[in-house]
Amino acid sequence: MTISRFLKIIPKIKTFVSDSNVSHLKMAPPYRKYLLELAKNKYNNSKRAGVSVLFHPINNKVFFTLILRNEYDGVHSKQISFPGGRTEKNDKNIYETALRETNEEIGVNIDEIKLIRKLENLYIPPSNYNITPFMLFASKQLEFYKDKNEVQEIINIDLDQLLNISNVVNTRGSHISNRYLDTLVPAYKLNDHFVWGATAMILSEVKDIINSVI
Repeated sequence: MTISRFLKIIPKIKTFVSDSNVSHLKMAPPYRKYLLELAKNKYNNSKRAGVSVLFHPINNKVFFTLILRNEYDGVHSKQISFPGGRTEKNDKNIYETALRETNEEIGVNIDEIKLIRKLENLYIPPSNYNITPFMLFASKQLEFYKDKNEVQEIINIDLDQLLNISNVVNTRGSHISNRYLDTLVPAYKLNDHFVWGATAMILSEVKDIINSVI
């Protein structure tokens, strides 16, 4: 999608009323309902996090940014995710959390970024995080500088890849997770990376919104 076309649909993206539950369900792992039931007593004490679905131009086309996290002792080790992270006490709100964490992880200048809209929160039982995603846009080409302590790779994805239905696959969880998951899970195959779990569920909402307004 060209930048000019994306700019034209931003007002529609802002006001479109989406059914996030339907979108999330399309890319939810088959065991998610079971995990939600196990974690129902933890939800009220969940940790808050803000993440960025950041759109930006490369050669007059619209891309969005994902990151491959470093290996660490945690459930999201070596996984593909959005830039973002846990709220800190000095953050004024969860949107500020998303911007601060995005700047820290991928080094972009947040003064060049504008908010399109907030998406629906998504709870992640394995890590007890309640995530608030934000759709953001930069009109100028961005410079990226990864935080080597947290980020192994910055991955810029052509938006047209996401909108291509052939990129939805089912793959063994054991192939894409540091945890042993011997079941098929839905995933997007983007730039030869398997994107699954919460990241795929959020992308499903983004995809449905954009496809509904173009």
